[in-house]
Amino acid sequence: QVQLMESGGGLVQAGGSLRLSCAASGSIFRIDVMGWFRQAPGKQREMVATISRGGNTNYADSVKGRFTISRDNAENTVDLQMDSLKPEDTAVYHCNAQFWLGDMQYRSTWGQGTQVTVSS
Repeated sequence: QVQLMESGGGLVQAGGSLRLSCAASGSIFRIDVMGWFRQAPGKQREMVATISRGGNTNYADSVKGRFTISRDNAENTVDLQMDSLKPEDTAVYHCNAQFWLGDMQYRSTWGQGTQVTVSS
């Protein structure tokens, strides 16, 4: 069983910063893509940022220049540094990992989410 554990959410004023972290554990052979998604009340879940095993990144237009995703392949962790936060960044942030199991099955899993609230 593979689990993702997120940490680092909280309440911050507009213009402030937060850093989210996510650690994967369990019977993972190798993690492929890791990423962060978010879901605000009444809205669909949307991609925030993803990073491949080789370090290629992809960002939502709304966070480009403000958020930075990074990962540690040896530790199976992914972080999201969020700067210049805006009230519209308020959401539950979920970590996602796509990975191979030991039998080469390809799977995807989600973390339970961490709340980020940005006050104006």
